[in-house]
Amino acid sequence: MVQKDSLTVVDNLPFVLDEGTLLQRLHLTADSVFVEEALRFAREAAALARPKGLYKVSAVEPAGDDTVLLDGILFTSRILRVNLDGRHRAFPFLATCGRELDDWGRALEDPMELFWADALKELALEAAAQALGAHLAGKYQPGEQAAMNPGSLRDWPIHEQRALFSLFGDGAAAIGVTLNDSFLMSPVKSISGLWFQTDVGFVNCQLCPREECPNRRIPHDPHLFERRYGPPGANGGH
Repeated sequence: MVQKDSLTVVDNLPFVLDEGTLLQRLHLTADSVFVEEALRFAREAAALARPKGLYKVSAVEPAGDDTVLLDGILFTSRILRVNLDGRHRAFPFLATCGRELDDWGRALEDPMELFWADALKELALEAAAQALGAHLAGKYQPGEQAAMNPGSLRDWPIHEQRALFSLFGDGAAAIGVTLNDSFLMSPVKSISGLWFQTDVGFVNCQLCPREECPNRRIPHDPHLFERRYGPPGANGGH
């Protein structure tokens, strides 16, 4: 772990391969002819995995009806602005499956192995985000938290990634994550966002109408935006 001012970099996040979960993701049953091959492949890859992450404490200041300042950097989102209402701090974060696993996956050519590798990297990312959140909770005791991510909702578009990454300084490079001109991250199995304390709960899915999203956690609430966030500037969450 590296601590620099309010930025905490954790470059040794734990990853324990859950073989049962992996087989579910791969749609493999115990009697599948590919089970032993898939598990042998996954065990070798998991030994290479080095998930990483970072977070920092940022001061929150309202800037307008649809804008908010984090450490003096302007962010534009009605939903974010309301979610941070009355909060004095928030926690920008970044987690990744790690360059080690990503570089290994890039060398693969077999379509089945590529599919297996993608699922494995997804599990490593999930483990990284969970462990990073636990690390933050142990250090700052923020209470119940929720998260927002640039690009997950129309109201907070993906180009806000640039402003978010500016809060990390050289921290993103330290854990091997880069941002391209389209505001997409490399490794692809990385996640960025903002954790914040909440009394009412919040999940992006509540405001997203995509019915077939494989990552949906809770149902869409078609009236939540109007009830909690609109107006002014009403942009909705779609």
